[in-house]
Amino acid sequence: MGADGGTIPKRCELIKRRRRRRKLNKKFLRSCQMSTCQMSQQKLKKPIVADRLGRMYSKEAVIEAILNKTIPQSCIHIKGMKDVKELRLTDNKDYKDSDKKGGDAYDDANQTPFLCPVTTTPMNGINPFVFNWKCGCVVSEKAIQEVKSDKCHGCGGVWKEEEAFILFPPHEIAEKYKEALEKKKAKKRKEGEEEKEDKGKKAKKDEGASSLQADPTKTDAYKNLFTSCEAAKNKPQGHWVTYNPLFY
Repeated sequence: MGADGGTIPKRCELIKRRRRRRKLNKKFLRSCQMSTCQMSQQKLKKPIVADRLGRMYSKEAVIEAILNKTIPQSCIHIKGMKDVKELRLTDNKDYKDSDKKGGDAYDDANQTPFLCPVTTTPMNGINPFVFNWKCGCVVSEKAIQEVKSDKCHGCGGVWKEEEAFILFPPHEIAEKYKEALEKKKAKKRKEGEEEKEDKGKKAKKDEGASSLQADPTKTDAYKNLFTSCEAAKNKPQGHWVTYNPLFY
């Protein structure tokens, strides 16, 4: 420490400096996202799927998590395979998997496993990519902007802007995707509740009709006025030949 007659401490030795926070390289972060399964945090393996938030997963990891009920909190919106879409990715023929290369092999960072089928733009995380929920085709945002079309750039099928999602979108767009997903789920819950209520009303109606026919205080003439009577049940039904046979 010093001050013992032998050495004199310096100011930097007496004052503890605050460490500077290192900023993550955004390009490197996005490149990692494009190659990492957001379910298992392992390297993406085909077949690859994506959700309505623009996140990518290995299909095998999603199925395993659903079956074992080990879905992480960050992916809690995925309840089944209907919540993800299998992607139709265009392979880059010039890409060589680093895991299969030798230790002294040259690793070209510009080469990626997938690219845009229209512009051949590499899917490296720097260039925005979009996928079509209808068919799963993945193309670069550059292709959509340069080649205007109402058809899918990948397969020529249906293309709707509201059904197109950016892969790993910016924070602002990601929040919009979350809001849209919550609205979609709320609407589905409401429809389910209404369907359940309609079934309950129908069950009550059927129960009321059967209780009427079983009521001993009512005459047969009165019971025959309703469609729940045996005569009405056994009445001949019209078909494609006699569309309206007018049975009374």
